[in-house]
Amino acid sequence: MTAEPTYDALFLVSFGGPEGQDEVMPFLENVLRGKNVPRERMLEVAEHYRHFDGVSPINAQNRELIAAIEQELKDHGIDLPVYWGNRNWHPMIPDALEQMKADGVQNSLAFFTSIFSCYSGCRQYRENIAQAQAEIGEGAPSVNKLRMAFNHPLYIEASVERVREAINQITESRRDSIRFVFTAHSIPMSMAEGCKYSTQLTEACRLIMEAIGDHPWDLVYQSRSGPPMQPWLDPDVCDHLRTIKETDDVSEVVIMPVGFVSDHMEVLFDLDTEAKEVCDELGIEMARAKSVGVHPSFVTMIRELIVERMTGSEKRAIGNMPANWDVCPKDCCTYDPPKRPTRPSRS
Repeated sequence: MTAEPTYDALFLVSFGGPEGQDEVMPFLENVLRGKNVPRERMLEVAEHYRHFDGVSPINAQNRELIAAIEQELKDHGIDLPVYWGNRNWHPMIPDALEQMKADGVQNSLAFFTSIFSCYSGCRQYRENIAQAQAEIGEGAPSVNKLRMAFNHPLYIEASVERVREAINQITESRRDSIRFVFTAHSIPMSMAEGCKYSTQLTEACRLIMEAIGDHPWDLVYQSRSGPPMQPWLDPDVCDHLRTIKETDDVSEVVIMPVGFVSDHMEVLFDLDTEAKEVCDELGIEMARAKSVGVHPSFVTMIRELIVERMTGSEKRAIGNMPANWDVCPKDCCTYDPPKRPTRPSRS
């Protein structure tokens, strides 16, 4: 077994979000940089943040995850400082890499807060990092991404426990008739065709339900942000809820945001607000499973991913698909975005 290079830091890479009313518009301008989006659309999305005092929960959740990772590493005698950088809001990726350089970091491992393969959840972050490294120049630390862990047994274990917690929220006498609905961020079909996003999501859902039992389940999408003429992955979660009520008279659902690792703005608004309103309208009892967040099994999984890269040890994976690769191929998750107005994402 060949050992991997010596690593001297962990770099947590995420999307970022505003932490006050005065940060909402600058944040959205960062998200939309280089995109031809009408200002009125930006103002519409900004209103979603106004309902939460302009604060996205994603940064606080990342701080909580970092604290949990630091404790997990300390408890297992792994001496790796943890740095954090975002694509769209402070702390930014270039600033984090500058700090790492100043601290003498040479070779880092990176954990992206997205564990399913697609351009926006993987390749784009790698491009962001490469651009920041080029700007820093000589002495910029190397960054080696940890693999996507959609079929790691500990990710599945954490997800199963989150779903079981939600089942307990449903009236006990009605639990046998629960319909399980898993959601993930929709992406353009042209992006989906260049990656294994939907395949990985389907496998993760299958593995979760294998542990839950023999119940009907669906994988649907949320947070679509493209123009109507551009095909995106569907069905939308709210449309799907109406469909299963009409066709199957579903009266109990457990919704799990399997495609998200934390309960950030899109989960709170699209599921806890919009999907809940649809369920109330249709007379469906809804329980929303939490994302994995800082579940102990998920945090342990991150440590395992670090150790396997540091030591070259066996990569754990379950189900019908192999463990994902460590080094992304050159043609992995390619995407040529259309040069037309799009709807901004929320995190």
